[in-house]
Amino acid sequence: MNSFKVSIQKTSNNSIVKFELNKFITQHQSFEFNNIDEAQSSPLAQQLFYLPFVKKVYITSNFIAVERFNIVEWDDVEQEVATQIEDYLNNGGIAVEEDAKPKKVPVTVYAESTPNPSVIKFVANKKLVTATYEFTSIDTAKFSPLATELFHLPFVKSVFIDENYVSITKYDVAEWNDITSELREFIRSYIENGKDIISPNAPEVLEKTTEKIDAHFETLDDTSKEIINILEEYVKPAVASDGGNIQFESYDPNTKVVKVILQGACSGCPSSTFTLKSGIENMLKEMLKGKVNTVEAING
Repeated sequence: MNSFKVSIQKTSNNSIVKFELNKFITQHQSFEFNNIDEAQSSPLAQQLFYLPFVKKVYITSNFIAVERFNIVEWDDVEQEVATQIEDYLNNGGIAVEEDAKPKKVPVTVYAESTPNPSVIKFVANKKLVTATYEFTSIDTAKFSPLATELFHLPFVKSVFIDENYVSITKYDVAEWNDITSELREFIRSYIENGKDIISPNAPEVLEKTTEKIDAHFETLDDTSKEIINILEEYVKPAVASDGGNIQFESYDPNTKVVKVILQGACSGCPSSTFTLKSGIENMLKEMLKGKVNTVEAING
């Protein structure tokens, strides 16, 4: 079983800090507690209320948000709180009891077209996963109950899940006009019923964890690191908005060839070659003069 890891996230309200987890602790449900009496259904929240500066606790999906009283500054105590949450969960502590009544937040899902005519992006108002996943068949989807159910629909070719959206690639046997509403409602109902998107026992090898990414990054040459930083800052946000993903695969300093992996809506997209050549390749040539000759894509 993978251990819980907590990262500290500041918010726009300096009284509130988010303690983000690498795994989900609720089934897309939200709970808000204003005091220790209200928190009887949450052993984790009750423990936090024993800290004298804790004013309010909000638990949902993969984070705990804590509001403080003004008797302390977060800089002085946030690491202590993060460690306490991490230790509590890793010792088998319960975040929220199964019969707890969640704060009602309606689930909404909307469909969004992508540059790839075979792919539509279904965007939810809740965070769905803490890592990026792509499934190209029902066999590869065994650790994703959602993807497995989607593959039972005859027109689903592949499923890509990231953050708060699901990108679906269809076979040509169906038209989007005939199936979009069905898919949107299926995904919305699935999330609302609190079903697992990714199984809790999914092997870590499927996940690109922050620790793994950082460790791999440090083994790379300087040019590869520069390429990754450029892709992360300038390319990934635009690609994600289209329901896809791009990952650095390799850099050959002799041939000056960069290889990237295209996933989701980007994989097999008719416009991806143009984007690759006129956009990404030109950007890398301009920003890393003399170090890049060409960019090649591998469809995920």
